[in-house]
Amino acid sequence: MLEQMRQLISSAALLPPGSHVLCAVSGGADSVCLLHALYHLRPILNFSLSAAHYDHGLRGEDSTRDAKFVEQFVSLCCGAQRLPDGRVLPPVQLYQAKGDVGKEAARTGHGVEETARVLRYAFLRQAAQQAGANLIATAHTADDNAETVIMRMIRGTGLKGLGAIAPVSGKVIRPMLLINRQEVEKFLLAWGLPHREDSS
Repeated sequence: MLEQMRQLISSAALLPPGSHVLCAVSGGADSVCLLHALYHLRPILNFSLSAAHYDHGLRGEDSTRDAKFVEQFVSLCCGAQRLPDGRVLPPVQLYQAKGDVGKEAARTGHGVEETARVLRYAFLRQAAQQAGANLIATAHTADDNAETVIMRMIRGTGLKGLGAIAPVSGKVIRPMLLINRQEVEKFLLAWGLPHREDSS
């Protein structure tokens, strides 16, 4: 899986050497997989790495536990790396924030899902600026890509609008677009990595 990601990153020029990427981490399987993979690829591809978690405030204690899990995961699994040549890469720094998506959706009259996305990306842009990151990585997978095409077909999108999720959109990169859920699960199992499941 790491090799598939490396090939996509190289072929689509997602992470030029010297880049600093902020990885969005919800605590779910896909985002845990992405963060851990980027952690192992950073010395190979020569980029810096930070992480960010946004608590949408929609699931009560579950949301709080997600945030705590991400904090512990980053602390335990993304520490300083000593390379064979003696260099030491710094630990991954985590940026966190909490919002009230339900309240904001009611205020604006927009849907909860749309509001959550707007607030999450606003936070990610702010966290990237704070971290000095020029890129934001999200954990969209091949399954998300297929789902996007199907949903657009159902909505009657014309051929021009039928395109799937792009590997790069502005400052947002999606290094896992060639990876499916089964491969994610195999990676997590192989590395013994925990993740959070959405109880809803």
